[in-house]
Amino acid sequence: MYSQIAANKRRTIIVLIGFLVFVALVSWLFVKYLNGTPDLFYGVIIGSLFYALITYYSGAKMALAVSGARQIQKQDNIRLWRIIENLSITDGLPMPRVYIMDDPSPNAFATGRDPNHAAVCTTSGLLEMMNDNELQAVFAHELGHIKNYDIRVSMIAFALTAVISLLADIILRLTWFGGEDRENGNQIFLLLGIIAAILAPIVATLIQLAVSRQREYLADATSALTTRYPEALISALQKIDDRGSVLKKQNTATAHLFFVNPLKAHSLANLFSTHPPIKARIIRLREMETHA
Repeated sequence: MYSQIAANKRRTIIVLIGFLVFVALVSWLFVKYLNGTPDLFYGVIIGSLFYALITYYSGAKMALAVSGARQIQKQDNIRLWRIIENLSITDGLPMPRVYIMDDPSPNAFATGRDPNHAAVCTTSGLLEMMNDNELQAVFAHELGHIKNYDIRVSMIAFALTAVISLLADIILRLTWFGGEDRENGNQIFLLLGIIAAILAPIVATLIQLAVSRQREYLADATSALTTRYPEALISALQKIDDRGSVLKKQNTATAHLFFVNPLKAHSLANLFSTHPPIKARIIRLREMETHA
């Protein structure tokens, strides 16, 4: 478990370096189109990193905002609050902020750049469907993501993907509306701009895959170890598998954060889903019971 946490921290650095390289390439394309100097290139890089930093620190708020989540206090839902509070004490984590989404689909997610700035969110549907043991198992999974530093990787991914998308969009707009002074080189940069714009969502999907299926399995294992009752998580997964987990308000940028895939089955994003099939997760948990 501890070696996996250390590995997650190393992956954070790898993801950061890889995306910095990609941002540098897109920035070079941007400057090349403008016939700019090296100083302009450095300025774009610095500006991109500054934008990424802002996005990184505001990523959790953005994820909660686009999900339509509202923050609650203990008196608003004592049952939910006590479950998360007890799990936080068990895991040795600070009490995260608690949110509820008004959605009948049973789902949940955790966000925040580190345990000291974390938040957990549940749908109203999850609260209605799950008994206390099942709800405890689901949030032990979500707190497992926080404890294992999975969320930090996803926040960095979200920030750098936003930078890439912004630069690609600017390149496309300048290509289409750049004026006659760039007419000679317009065709080649139109092609490069289109390629960059196409790559941005692909890279975003690949980064969501950085929060890999193995990390979902790890969070399931963390839940089982925390509660000492994997059957509760199995039961929760079975209920969701029977009911479905598609949200009314879907967003591909935040889909990787959720307990189970919140997107429609025909969505293109499912081809690159960060979530293992529910049945595969149940099989893993059954194996944990067998070897317990």
